Amino acid sequence: MLTTRFVNGAPNWIDVGTPDLDGALSFYGGLFGWQFQSAGPDAGGYGFFQLAGKTVAGGMQTGPDQGPPAWTVYFQSEDAQATAKTAEQAHGRVLFQPMDVMGQGHMAVLADQAGVPFGIWQPGQTKGVDVANEPGALCWVELYTPDIAAAAAFYQKVLGLETSAVPFPGGTYTCVNPGGAGEDAMFGGFVPLADDPTEAEAGPYWLPYFEVEDTDAVVEKAQQLGGTVRMPATTMEGVGRMAKLADPYGVRFAVIKSEPQQG
Repeated sequence: MLTTRFVNGAPNWIDVGTPDLDGALSFYGGLFGWQFQSAGPDAGGYGFFQLAGKTVAGGMQTGPDQGPPAWTVYFQSEDAQATAKTAEQAHGRVLFQPMDVMGQGHMAVLADQAGVPFGIWQPGQTKGVDVANEPGALCWVELYTPDIAAAAAFYQKVLGLETSAVPFPGGTYTCVNPGGAGEDAMFGGFVPLADDPTEAEAGPYWLPYFEVEDTDAVVEKAQQLGGTVRMPATTMEGVGRMAKLADPYGVRFAVIKSEPQQG
């Protein structure tokens, strides 16, 4: 379960790079009720999406030279420099070198062995997002990858993550949790690209899920706001009702109305 009791290896931040920050604010504000607060004149236009004054994500306007519009998931690291070095040793890449962010923490953007970008955040004054696993906030992350075993080995070496196979109707799902935290701390999963033709065409990436109160209503609203439906609202027994969407700029994300945890 994804929480704000952050431990090393767990997601602790998420932000979106978009060609139109005002447009993104209009879309996500209309969809989730988010409001935007600038991080200040020295932050290069970066700011925070908030719910009731609590930060759920970050965002900034980006250009073509900074890669395609996308959500970036960040994982907690106790030493950003060391994690970046380990990623290179594990056949990944450093896309943005570790840097201090105005005393709030250290960040870097890396790529895994399949070229999938992800971030690392070494907490300083800012530990991470203020809200998780609640309506309008991040609740799960999913890696679409061409090679589950290679991904598991990479993230185990770089972030200490552990994987486990969980049966579900029609097959098994590879869940992931921080090292030593146990399966109760599962925060995401790994999915073979070959299992989903839509994702295979789009390429490997980390997909963030946001909790919602009514999946069908959010899907309808997303379309009204100029977004697209990549997977219609679908119910998975024991998990919840989910849908995959894209914002008006092609940024991929998912929403889910989770079923209550048993026990």
